[in-house]
Amino acid sequence: MTAAICSSCDKPANEENSYVRSLLHKTLFAGAIGIPLFVMAMLNISTGHDTNLVIATLTLIILIYSGGHFFRGGWNALRIQQANMDTLIALGTGVAWLYSTSVVLFPNYFPPLARHMYFEAAAVIITLINLGALLELRARQNTSSAIKRLIGLQPKTARVIRNNQELDIPIETVQIGDMLRVRPGEKIPVDGILIEGYSSVDESMLTGEPLPVEKTVNSILTGATLNKSGTFIFKATKIGSDTVLAKIIGIVQQAQSSKPAIARLADQISAIFVPIVMIIAILTALIWFNFGPEPNVAYILVTAMSVLIIACPCALGLAVPISVMVGIGKAAEYGILIRHGDALQQASQLQILVLDKTGTVTTGKPSLAEIHPMKSWDEKALLQLAASVEVGSEHALAEAIVEAAKERNITLLPTNQFETLPGRGAIAVINNQKIYLGNQALMEQQHIALENIIQQAESFAQQGQTPIYLAVNQKIAGIITVSDKVKPDSAKAIAQLKKMGLKIILLSGDHKMTANFTAKQVGIQDVIAEVSPADKASVIARLQTGGKKVGMVGDGINDAPALARADVGFAIGSGTDVAIESASITLMRSSLQGIADAMLISKYTVRNMKQNLFGAFIYNVLGIPLAAGILFPLTGLLLNPMIAGLAMALSSVTVVMNANRLRFLNLGEQKA
Repeated sequence: MTAAICSSCDKPANEENSYVRSLLHKTLFAGAIGIPLFVMAMLNISTGHDTNLVIATLTLIILIYSGGHFFRGGWNALRIQQANMDTLIALGTGVAWLYSTSVVLFPNYFPPLARHMYFEAAAVIITLINLGALLELRARQNTSSAIKRLIGLQPKTARVIRNNQELDIPIETVQIGDMLRVRPGEKIPVDGILIEGYSSVDESMLTGEPLPVEKTVNSILTGATLNKSGTFIFKATKIGSDTVLAKIIGIVQQAQSSKPAIARLADQISAIFVPIVMIIAILTALIWFNFGPEPNVAYILVTAMSVLIIACPCALGLAVPISVMVGIGKAAEYGILIRHGDALQQASQLQILVLDKTGTVTTGKPSLAEIHPMKSWDEKALLQLAASVEVGSEHALAEAIVEAAKERNITLLPTNQFETLPGRGAIAVINNQKIYLGNQALMEQQHIALENIIQQAESFAQQGQTPIYLAVNQKIAGIITVSDKVKPDSAKAIAQLKKMGLKIILLSGDHKMTANFTAKQVGIQDVIAEVSPADKASVIARLQTGGKKVGMVGDGINDAPALARADVGFAIGSGTDVAIESASITLMRSSLQGIADAMLISKYTVRNMKQNLFGAFIYNVLGIPLAAGILFPLTGLLLNPMIAGLAMALSSVTVVMNANRLRFLNLGEQKA
């Protein structure tokens, strides 16, 4: 496996670039012929029979080369008894060419006033519609390019250490397990773990957090982040499509191509709208045939064509996708990765937000809080025994105790007959003494009298500390407490979320008193504690009764079912891969502030979608009667099909411009 970011990620981009170039050539070809014809029509310049045959031939080439995809799309829809935007375009331009060519070949079959040709209308309409599609594709490319700039690009080479020599090799040849050196000012080539040295790394492209992060031995490193100071050696652990960078690109591309519910509604409306427009065009032709002045054939053609062209719902088709692309790109700027368009839409509709405690509201890294020895014991002896028992355990609380012993330079003692009791603690023999370390359930199971120490332990729990009992030879020796500190910005972020109208619930598997203490620190009133991992998803389902929109924030494997069950799941980026894969939205920063940011981006993106949809519908509602000739009895004027095509294209341009306003959204100003 090579270390290229993701070869498959480049294929869609290359295919899209090729399509853009092809569409540009088609647009330029149609415009090169259509614009001069348009000028000639405006200046009323007459042409001879032979010239008209040449114009008819050139226009036919435009329809085949520049507009062939519309005719193919319309035919494919007709084969499955459906109609779409391509149907309208193909009908309008095809009828214009057929009528005009008939006038050139058989002029005597038409009354003098009906001998007008609409070659310029067909050519200009194809030009303008292709131009609208080009604008959409350019906007899509700009959004993708912006995202790639934000998350950075891997360096072209990496400095690998092989056979005690340092070599600069292409990034594609880096292998898992390679030892790589990174110097100050260089980008980290791939994901890995720091083996030797220390430094501070700028991870702003990943998390949006401007302050560099200190990295020491065993710290996780992410490819494409910038080494600010210090030289270090790290081991490559993830390369190619497995790197964080490649996954971010994949997630964003997937989200940009997905459709939220509001977009699917637009598709459903379009499927109904197109046949209705065709019926209106037929009715318009019948009305002009029966009640219109002579030459009624010319009037029929002009009005029916104008209806078909101006009703083309191109703006409707653009309204939502362009907003989704720009909104997801803006979210990426703030370290928010949105997997699905539905999540982008629903984030602003949440009513209840459930927060996991450990690793979400708190740091998720428990540390030793206090040591309370009984008489005849001292703190050092108690910590030495506890750390000696826990050194082989992988539990987070055990890690906190062992780390505290290391910081105090306490020598650990050899253990025998080590036994882990899941959910209770551990037992071991040290210096021929049997040591019991665990919770109250372990002490009760081993029939160890706790005397008055239970009340002391409960007071610690009320302060957010987890009490761990230590007993020696069936006799209690003391309590060691461990606490998980609240993140510095959790209270501020939760206050902001409450201000946005959300009901906040703290969900935890911890003791009720510990969870309540944490909730009080950050201003949460509703607490659901002592919940097993299996029951977390059930809690979410219960909260969703009555159609409530519920969001879930978590970082652990045990949060994954709840994240998947919620209407919108938010995964803290520093959490497990399973949690991140189960969530709809990933916060690359380990801060709850990202939720408020995501909801604000969702709010303004959905508003932008609605503005685009409203504009597109209003345009069609007003435009169709004008195209049908409703003002003709009063003014004697009809809407030229070419002008209708221009107006239709301008509506698409308006939608694109409105969506691009999201690029300038400043979340700091919105929160102020």
